[in-house]
Amino acid sequence: MNQALLVIDAQQELIDGNQEEKEVFNKERLIVNINHVIAQALVEDASVIFVRDKDVAEGEGNGFQVHKEINIPEGKAVFFDKKATNAFYKTDLLPYLKDRSVSHLVIVGCKTEHCIDTAVRAATINGFDVTLVRDGHSTTDSNVLSAQEIIAHHNHTLHGHYNIDHFSVVRDADEPLFQPIHDQHR
Repeated sequence: MNQALLVIDAQQELIDGNQEEKEVFNKERLIVNINHVIAQALVEDASVIFVRDKDVAEGEGNGFQVHKEINIPEGKAVFFDKKATNAFYKTDLLPYLKDRSVSHLVIVGCKTEHCIDTAVRAATINGFDVTLVRDGHSTTDSNVLSAQEIIAHHNHTLHGHYNIDHFSVVRDADEPLFQPIHDQHR
């Protein structure tokens, strides 16, 4: 089975914050967990794909780049830049995954209620089973909910989310994420 890790919007300015936005909730743990999942992906020979949002830091400079504490596998990482919330919209991500016969995606990154939620749902629609890493995505407080509540809500809602043939499960970073459990639930 071909698999890929999608590291979505794990960008310097998004994780650390800026003049208008705070840093994401539990950022130190987030970075550690993302690095742990990248290491798992490499052991399992899964593709490691970074998706960057061009709205972050206006698509320029250090703020736009993947966070400096995240381990980018040299010579093994692929990058896609997007302008929309949906990582698949007007990018070459879907053809890239289809060309490699990827059937399972592991997803980490930011922000939970925006690009992470959309990626999980869009992936199931586009023919992928998804493992969302419970402690591998984060966000900031909204006017309605705390970041912690937003994350908990999405972990609950997206565990078992399905589109008939493909669905998502939520697992912890320390679980064997590249040993999918989707077939146990079909």
